Amino acid sequence: MTGAPHGGAPLSREDFLAISRMVRESSGIVLSDVKRDLVNGRLRRRLRTLGIGSFSEYREILEGPDGTEERVHMVNAITTNLTNFFREPHHFDFLRNEILPKLADRRKRLRIWSAGCSTGEEPYTIAMTLRQGRRDLDEWDAKILATDIDTEVIRTGTRGRYALERTAQIPAELRQKHTFRTDDDVVEMAQELRSLIAFRQLNLLGTWPMQGPFDIIFCRNVVIYFDKATKQRLFDRFADILKPDGYLFI
Repeated sequence: MTGAPHGGAPLSREDFLAISRMVRESSGIVLSDVKRDLVNGRLRRRLRTLGIGSFSEYREILEGPDGTEERVHMVNAITTNLTNFFREPHHFDFLRNEILPKLADRRKRLRIWSAGCSTGEEPYTIAMTLRQGRRDLDEWDAKILATDIDTEVIRTGTRGRYALERTAQIPAELRQKHTFRTDDDVVEMAQELRSLIAFRQLNLLGTWPMQGPFDIIFCRNVVIYFDKATKQRLFDRFADILKPDGYLFI
C-alpha cells in the first residue's frame, strides 16, 4: 500500500483504480500501476487544498455535484507538462526549409494546430519559425491554434512570460528579435508572436469546435499517455481535419 506523506490516509488500490478510471474517462490518459506513487504525490496536494484527509473522501467529491470542476483540477495535477523551446529542432528546420516554401508557391493561408501545447513553448517556437521562414508573413492569413487539456498551462501560454533560464534554447538571433527581458529576469514573447497564436482549453478526446482544415498539426509527446485504441481514434480524427497534402508532426 502506497504511503501517505505529510499525513492523511494512504492511497489504496481501490482508490487508485477508481481515480485512474476517472482520469481515463476525462482525458484518455492511461495510468498503469507504476504511476501509483505519482498519483498519490500529486493528488495529495489537492487533498490538502480541499481540507480532507483521505482519497475515499476525494472520490466522493469527484463523483458528487462538484465533480466536473474537480476533475479538471485532478487532470491538471496529474498531467506532466515537460517542454521547452525548440524541442526536437529538426522538426522546425523542416517546417522552415521544406514546408513553408511549398505553401508559398500555392497559397498564403496557413492554419497550424499545436495539440497538447503545454505551457506554450511549442506554439511560440512555431511562430518564431514562421517569422524566420517567411519575411512576408504579415501578408499571409496565418494562425496558430494552441490547445491543452490543462487550464493552468493555457493561462501560462496566454501570458507569454517565462523565466530567463527557460528560454536558453531559443537561438540568440530569434531571442533578440522576438522577445524582450523584463526587470525581474522574465522573458516576454513579443506581440508579433502573440498575435499569431490563440490559446484554448481542449480535451483531445472531446468535441472539437474548430472546423479546420489544418495545413499542419503538431501532436508531440502527447499520445504516449494513450492506449492503442485511443491513439487510433485520435489519428483518424486528425486525418479528417488535416488537408490532404498536410503534415502531422508526432
